[in-house]
Amino acid sequence: MKSKEKQSVKQFLNIVEHIGNKLPHPVTMFIILCAAVVILSEVLSILEVSVEFEKINTADGSVSTSSVFCVSLFNADGLRYILTNAVKNFIEFAPLGSVLTAMLGVAVADGTGLISTALRKIVVTAPSHLITFVVVFAGIISNLASDVGYVILIPLGGMIFHSVGRHPIAGISAAFAGVSGGFSANLLLSTLDPMLSGLTSEAASVIDPFYSVSPACNWYFIIVSTFIITIIGSLVTEKIVEPRLGEYNKTKVNIEDITASENKGLIAAGITAVIYTAIIFALCATNVLTNQTTGSLIENSPFMDSIVTLVALFFIICGLSYGVCTGKFRSDKDVVETASAGMAALGGYLVLAFFSAQFVNYFSYTNIGTIAAVKGAEILKTTGFTGLPLIIAFIFLCSVINLFMGSASAKWAIMAPIFVPMFMSIGLAPELTQIAYRIGDSVTNIISPLMSYFSMIIAVAQKYDKNCGLGTIISSMLPYSLFFAAGWTVQLIIWYIFNLPLGPGANMFI
Repeated sequence: MKSKEKQSVKQFLNIVEHIGNKLPHPVTMFIILCAAVVILSEVLSILEVSVEFEKINTADGSVSTSSVFCVSLFNADGLRYILTNAVKNFIEFAPLGSVLTAMLGVAVADGTGLISTALRKIVVTAPSHLITFVVVFAGIISNLASDVGYVILIPLGGMIFHSVGRHPIAGISAAFAGVSGGFSANLLLSTLDPMLSGLTSEAASVIDPFYSVSPACNWYFIIVSTFIITIIGSLVTEKIVEPRLGEYNKTKVNIEDITASENKGLIAAGITAVIYTAIIFALCATNVLTNQTTGSLIENSPFMDSIVTLVALFFIICGLSYGVCTGKFRSDKDVVETASAGMAALGGYLVLAFFSAQFVNYFSYTNIGTIAAVKGAEILKTTGFTGLPLIIAFIFLCSVINLFMGSASAKWAIMAPIFVPMFMSIGLAPELTQIAYRIGDSVTNIISPLMSYFSMIIAVAQKYDKNCGLGTIISSMLPYSLFFAAGWTVQLIIWYIFNLPLGPGANMFI
């Protein structure tokens, strides 16, 4: 890269960092947004702003025309609503129960060391010619356990590459690409799925009060994404990043072996996983978890309604098996303490969820979300900016916003009430809008200096190169970001053209 180009990139990154650092904490941002909605609702109410739109009733397929006016919160009625509904808004916040349930299972499995040991086992036992592929793949899978990939796998990626004579920063980059750049890909549902689908459901209710978005609505797409992102990440590492870094001639390091106790625990957890999966298949085959009227396993079925619970139970029983075999769990008290410690980490999320719930409900109560969506949809129809060009532009918008605001749930809580109803009004399903958001939200994680683990990653890299800094990491990660964005967008275009289901019962259009 030429000197002028390097300087331009550096200046751009400095601007991104400066602007991002000026942004308030997401909780503070939601408090400000709540106040803004209150004031805006009064202004729009005085101006008597209103819209007419068609509302679809999925219960019977009927369509009715509704007129809505902006309702002010800046009056006595508004104050009474704010005060009397604060607790109700929080308790009934759609993602809350699903996230807490999923995290309970992950807390047990992660607290025993099962997830971190499984990641080590996968990476350490991989054939040498597949090391890059396995490191990226393991990074993607690690998202099942929230942030464990950042803490365990990224340092491990550097050690793995170092141990076989390859550049450790290339290993760190490959792991970082999988963990963070591939955040919205996986083979199983993670805690992110119920979190986002709950927000999407609430936003979709503006157009269709009976519309329900399943946590598994993007499952098929993210399964395929896992392999696409893994392949792209491996090629970028070996063809672009590692050659650019050059040779690394420092002393090799040895990686700690998996102990006999850990191996025993992994075997026990694996057997438990197979038995549990067989039981679920049996329950589905015997119609216990199918819709009792239609026999469907997908539409309005106990299986789909309980998907978060089933995932949580999977992690709990596998964690129990591992914990008992390794001696981590010696009594029921150990299990409870491990689960409690894991759930304690959700304190920050609960604070964010409280104020996010207020904002989402204020948006709905005042009808600002409906008005913005309908007006926006009218503009899109008038300009003809719909379909694939709109989806691609939306992905780009999300990727840019992600540079300045890291939290996936916080961003979606702000964006979903506007874009989900807007896109529904032009025939695009909420599930499609959600996956487009997830793509944009993932691909720039690895080049945002505001990402909470960036400083940790730099510290890990400096163990191998004391001169490594922000520019080193971002310049290494930029190719991943560009190629992930291109690959994921092409995948979504193919899905769109052939109208493939995004997940069980989740179509592209309405």
